[in-house]
Amino acid sequence: MTRALLLVTSLTAVTARPHVHALMQPSEAVPLHPTAINAPLVEPSHANATISAPSQLPSVDPSPKPLELILQDGRQTWFRGAHPKSQHHGLHHKHTTKVSTPPTTAAVTLPISSTDPSDNLRLARRIQTVSSNPNQGAYQSWILGGFSNPSSASAPAAGSQPTSLCPANNGTVFRSSSGITYQTMCGIDYGDDIRPFLLVDSFDACIQKCDAYNYDNHAVRCVAALFIPSRVSGEDDCYLKSSIAHPSAGTSTVEGAIRYSVAQSARLPVSATSSSLLSLLSSTTSASSRASSSLPSSLSSTTSASSRSSSTRSQTLSTTSPVASVTVSQPGVTYGQGRSVIAPRVGGSKLHGPTQNRPTSQYIQYGGAQGISLSRSLLRAGVNGDLSTGYDISPQTGGLEVNIYTENLLAPIRNTPRLSRDGGRGGYLNGQHLFMFCDTGTYSTANSASNGDFLDFVSSSVAVDVGMNALSGRPIHLQDGIGGWSDDVGRQRGFAPLTQGEQAYNLEMQGQGQRYAVWIESSLVPLDGETGIIYAPIVYDNVNMVTREPVFTYTGSTLLRVTAGGRGGPVARRPIRKLFEQGEPEWGVAGAYRSWGPSGVGGTDGRVYLFGGVSGGMLMARVAADSIEDRDAYEYWTGSSWTTIMPSTTSKAFFIEGPIMDIDIFFSPRHMTFIVVYLTIYADSTFYYRYLRAPNAIIPGYAPGGDKNSDYAENLLKYDWSEEQVLYKAQTGLGGSFIYSGGVHTRYFGSDDIVNGGSRMLLSWTAPTGQNPASAVTEYQIVTAEVNLV
Repeated sequence: MTRALLLVTSLTAVTARPHVHALMQPSEAVPLHPTAINAPLVEPSHANATISAPSQLPSVDPSPKPLELILQDGRQTWFRGAHPKSQHHGLHHKHTTKVSTPPTTAAVTLPISSTDPSDNLRLARRIQTVSSNPNQGAYQSWILGGFSNPSSASAPAAGSQPTSLCPANNGTVFRSSSGITYQTMCGIDYGDDIRPFLLVDSFDACIQKCDAYNYDNHAVRCVAALFIPSRVSGEDDCYLKSSIAHPSAGTSTVEGAIRYSVAQSARLPVSATSSSLLSLLSSTTSASSRASSSLPSSLSSTTSASSRSSSTRSQTLSTTSPVASVTVSQPGVTYGQGRSVIAPRVGGSKLHGPTQNRPTSQYIQYGGAQGISLSRSLLRAGVNGDLSTGYDISPQTGGLEVNIYTENLLAPIRNTPRLSRDGGRGGYLNGQHLFMFCDTGTYSTANSASNGDFLDFVSSSVAVDVGMNALSGRPIHLQDGIGGWSDDVGRQRGFAPLTQGEQAYNLEMQGQGQRYAVWIESSLVPLDGETGIIYAPIVYDNVNMVTREPVFTYTGSTLLRVTAGGRGGPVARRPIRKLFEQGEPEWGVAGAYRSWGPSGVGGTDGRVYLFGGVSGGMLMARVAADSIEDRDAYEYWTGSSWTTIMPSTTSKAFFIEGPIMDIDIFFSPRHMTFIVVYLTIYADSTFYYRYLRAPNAIIPGYAPGGDKNSDYAENLLKYDWSEEQVLYKAQTGLGGSFIYSGGVHTRYFGSDDIVNGGSRMLLSWTAPTGQNPASAVTEYQIVTAEVNLV
């Protein structure tokens, strides 16, 4: 059945969204998965396990010499330089280190040139019972001074030809370009993938990706990198691993590198061969753990193809000549110089253009629980809050995980649909850059014989950046997750889950112009190293069927907990049906700021500061990071103090004034102050910025010189903002309409990013086109640009 999706425009949207869809026909009910499928797998926990030290620890000579690989033979590997453990604590002491293998056994006497992958597998299985200490090797969340981001590779160099690493260099210990010590292991795969997979041009570039992942996580999350040289010409060829548990025999083309500290914790012999490794592995149980503690990741600016060539390998992996001296820089954040706030100014910008959609080719095929039926008394126009608060979450909505319950249910999507997405924002989580949208329609592809048929409509969707194209100034490619689709013709489950009441109402009433929607109106707020949160508005949409004019009613807001990195794509869970009510300030809907506590970025202490949009400016609320689901734990700013009494929507206790529509606030280490970026309600397609004019430089409590007993985000309430300045003037959409849903995607540019002490920031916005949503252009374009704030 062909269904029409009507575009209606209004400047009276409750949450200031100027463009929305009104779905005029009910969507077909599709059997979907029970919520149990989204339950996380329970794995053996080794978080508190004690790591047994290797039988022989490297000896340390404090002589100050740069690291070099001096000699490797069948029994010993000699280095000159920093002890591996000094790489993880901001230390710059240099040593001469002799790395000796554990006592020789019958299992480690085979020649290093063995090519039998089963040899490595036996050793890999031995590692399964060993857990990395979560605190061992944790990066500091900052350093003073510069740092060159380890990720210099974002795309393959044209015509690059990989050289063979395996089997000749199996067991070699070497240093990466970032100064991290690794040991090679050939022919072994490990099951704990860090998604998404990557495309690089060399073994060295793959290791750089692992180092970059840890750099932005401020801790060691990637413990191994696997490169498949035979896949260099177009397919993903770099696989990062969070653990060396769950080993399996790979092909002889698998070139692996394991962080040396992890290999030593597992008592992995330095010069062991493939056969000896396998024998050791098979002697252990299959208990496993994920190796490390940590936080999120992104990549930095690209370099030339020549810097990513295989020549690096000849330097770092040679067993006959020393490694060239390298300067070891520690991952962290670069702070500005001096004791005063540095006023930011625009140094340049670059338009990338519209993002390009890459819908998945698979979905999870499962006939699960059906929806409920509502009584006729509930199927009428008008807000009914009980539909949000009185029902469980619908198993027909929200993304699914790919796990042991769903792995065998993967099926191909027969016809890849067109996607038309409206609004939304983004954020960084667990190594992925998320783009989260509001109303999303799917269509069959328009061609010369057809304008395309409408397939489905949901109030939210999500995709992740693949390829990191914006690093080199190109349009971003967005990939949908497998778990976001419900059938093989292009219907979606939606990103933000609905309650059974909301979902059942929509299926019956949206054909008459009424529905409930959970929209993504703000940027993702990082909660800890694994989770992000969104305060999402629950909106009631009532369309006048004669004039086609929509009326949007804010009915309160809910809390979404977001995870990412899994094979199914990002997943949002809704632990609280409704957190804030209709008639209250729209707390968190415009956004929030995560203030990290003394434990630093990614910790579980500190607070979340919520922005409450009302007429004339923004109010402020706060809550401890571990109490976000407890409504009674929130406090509200009165203009002079904090109180547990919530202000009304007429309050003037603004922390920032102005006709602000979309807003992001972040701390800039480079400028040592807070910066706010926003669009206004005046529809001028312009991003503006201001900075906090504190009398002295602001330093977080977890940084050097910071006060661990104070909350640096409290400065937002103490000082005035600078005058409004233009950050970026965006082009109007193809249809001539103004842009909206503008925001900052922080952490995209690694060490060069504005929140890591750099100057680069990624902006995105929605631009209406006025085109057929089933066309290649689609009805809306999500556009990005880079701005440098120096």
